[in-house]
Amino acid sequence: MRIFIAGATGVIGRRLVPLLVADGHEVTALSRRSQVAGVTTVQGDVYDAVALREVVAAARPDVVMHQLTDLTSRDFAANGRIRREGTRNLVDAALAAGVRRVISQSIAWAYEPGGTPADESTPLDLHAADENRRGTVEAVAALESITAEAPEWVVLRYGMLYGPDTWYTKGALMADLAVSGQLPATADVTSFLHVQDAASAAAAALTWPSGPVNVVDDEPAPATTWLPAFARSVGAPAPADPAPDIPQTSWARGATNLRAHTLGWSPAHPTWRTGFFA
Repeated sequence: MRIFIAGATGVIGRRLVPLLVADGHEVTALSRRSQVAGVTTVQGDVYDAVALREVVAAARPDVVMHQLTDLTSRDFAANGRIRREGTRNLVDAALAAGVRRVISQSIAWAYEPGGTPADESTPLDLHAADENRRGTVEAVAALESITAEAPEWVVLRYGMLYGPDTWYTKGALMADLAVSGQLPATADVTSFLHVQDAASAAAAALTWPSGPVNVVDDEPAPATTWLPAFARSVGAPAPADPAPDIPQTSWARGATNLRAHTLGWSPAHPTWRTGFFA
């Protein structure tokens, strides 16, 4: 296939591009500054809608992949803008070029509250009381709705990424918090995903049927369970015992990957228990 990828220099994109090339695909990468080794690189900005239409049309892709984020400085408003405006411009460019399939990166922790891991039929938490969370979920919903305008589409609802170049690795944000004792062992449940598994799912999604797919590992777990293992993996001290009066955040429920398994995808790191130490 001819594949146009926005976000090729990001944490997932850097691992995804070599997989696509190895599978024989012709890849065009959108980048604001960097050249992407081994593929055709076009300079551009997802916020320049006119220029974006031109470079997508020139690439004549069969598939447009959206792996864009803006989290380097933890600017969540900027990340929300990418999800809203960036997705709008990218999908408009894809549709104008006659592209049939769009694959976009989303998240697996935007579901409404519940007592069990969420599947893809669970509604998003659009009525969250917390303003910051509601803003995040609304931006996710916009990204997913815009992506679904394509004739064929897949939304990859990724779990919490860990591994090289993520926040959950030695020397990075969450490891530093664990070292300083500022990462609490709460009852909140997280579904993790190794970054290499995120890339493999994106490559597999080229042939998946339309719809959202939770791309997470096999073991959602509360921080009381996963945090001690993470701390050991990054050389941090064991976390303090959790305060007994702190309840679980109602939406922190994790997600199930049963649909991804039925589509033929399985994570190479099926659990954070071993993945943290890989």
